Amino acid sequence: MLGQSQIRQITDRVLAFSKTGQTEVVVWATNSALTRFANNIIHQNVAETNTGLTVRVALGQRIGVASTNDVTDASLARVAGRAAELARLQPENPDFPGFPEPAPITPAHAFDEAAAAATPELRARTVGEICRQAQSAGANAAGAFSTDLHEIAIANSVGVFCYHATTMCDLHTAVVADGGNGYSQLSSWKLGNVSAGPVAHEAIQKALRARNPQPLEPGTYAVVMEPYAVLDLLDMLNYVGMGAQAVQEGRSWMNDRIGQQVMSPSVTITDDGHDEAGWPLPFDFEGVPRQRAVIVEAGVPRGPVYDSTTARKENKASTGHALPPPNTFGPLALNLVMSPGEATVEEMIRTTERGLYITRFWYTRVVHPRDCVITGMTRDGTFLIERGELTRPVKNLRFTQGYVPALAGVEMMGKELYTLLGNWFGASRVPALKLREFAFTGATQ
Repeated sequence: MLGQSQIRQITDRVLAFSKTGQTEVVVWATNSALTRFANNIIHQNVAETNTGLTVRVALGQRIGVASTNDVTDASLARVAGRAAELARLQPENPDFPGFPEPAPITPAHAFDEAAAAATPELRARTVGEICRQAQSAGANAAGAFSTDLHEIAIANSVGVFCYHATTMCDLHTAVVADGGNGYSQLSSWKLGNVSAGPVAHEAIQKALRARNPQPLEPGTYAVVMEPYAVLDLLDMLNYVGMGAQAVQEGRSWMNDRIGQQVMSPSVTITDDGHDEAGWPLPFDFEGVPRQRAVIVEAGVPRGPVYDSTTARKENKASTGHALPPPNTFGPLALNLVMSPGEATVEEMIRTTERGLYITRFWYTRVVHPRDCVITGMTRDGTFLIERGELTRPVKNLRFTQGYVPALAGVEMMGKELYTLLGNWFGASRVPALKLREFAFTGATQ
């Protein structure tokens, strides 16, 4: 771990080497470690320590970006000079507002000493418990246990400097038993919240129950979704439309729907960089304080998240959701929360006459962003629900479904929230869901 003082020395040196225009420095230092296992055996243990930095130079409204992971003086001088050279070659960006000025940032605690000090032996003991339980059940387990430390700092020539240190642990496993599959995952910045017992039990029991899956005709079914599947709903809604750039370009599911009731009144989605039950990050990658953003309130879209450039287009203030440069994607929410309901998964199943129980989705891709239409597959435990009971496992199905209209049909929401790593840096907190209908368009053989 470098620490705030040493990282500030690095950013100060870059700013001193940058002789023209405005300069911004993003530093991301990591200590990442991962233990992988398959067939009930650990087969890989890897660790990486890296300090990378990105320099963004603005010559008026011409912007150049360059990166390095060599923090010697010679390298820092080169990367600052290279960013300025690239800026001279770029066309002007009339929407660039200049680098943000300093603003008060409320710290967010997300650092766990135990996670930062995690050893290969600790990860091996955790993984070993999963492997032993799987072997005892006649099953095979595969997966990974990662323990990471991140230090993130932003500085610019206007006076911004902010620093945040955080940890993250993620343990997940997929279990196979005689053709049945199960999955489980735990994510937390606190090592003590991630343990092998619950992960092993959930995945193994599901795999045993999913043995000998039967074919099922495609069609529209009511569904009960575990949080792993709900995470995909939230990730895809974020990817294709929660950022202001997507709305401004007319390709978001929010377009022409802000202020209208398009989802169930039980659906409220926020983004909160100070939620310590998730994975807090108190500022964005321009050094702007993260604001709590209400994206959907009681089924009504309220608006996207902003970075400085998209905010300027609408004469608004940034909500603190800029991504690291170079960034052509626009702002993105990284700390999403879907508000819980009052139901248990058992109640969702009991109230379903006929439907499907979905563990998670796999290989989901965007078909059309307008309704957030997504296609993908079920995976790791899909079961038929009949007369309020799980009756038999079924073979995986392909779906093609708009996530916005699907969320208009929310009938029940889980009362517990699960913290899960998303597809990008960040984590979401999601409940289980029961949806009135979901369209499955193909079946596997």
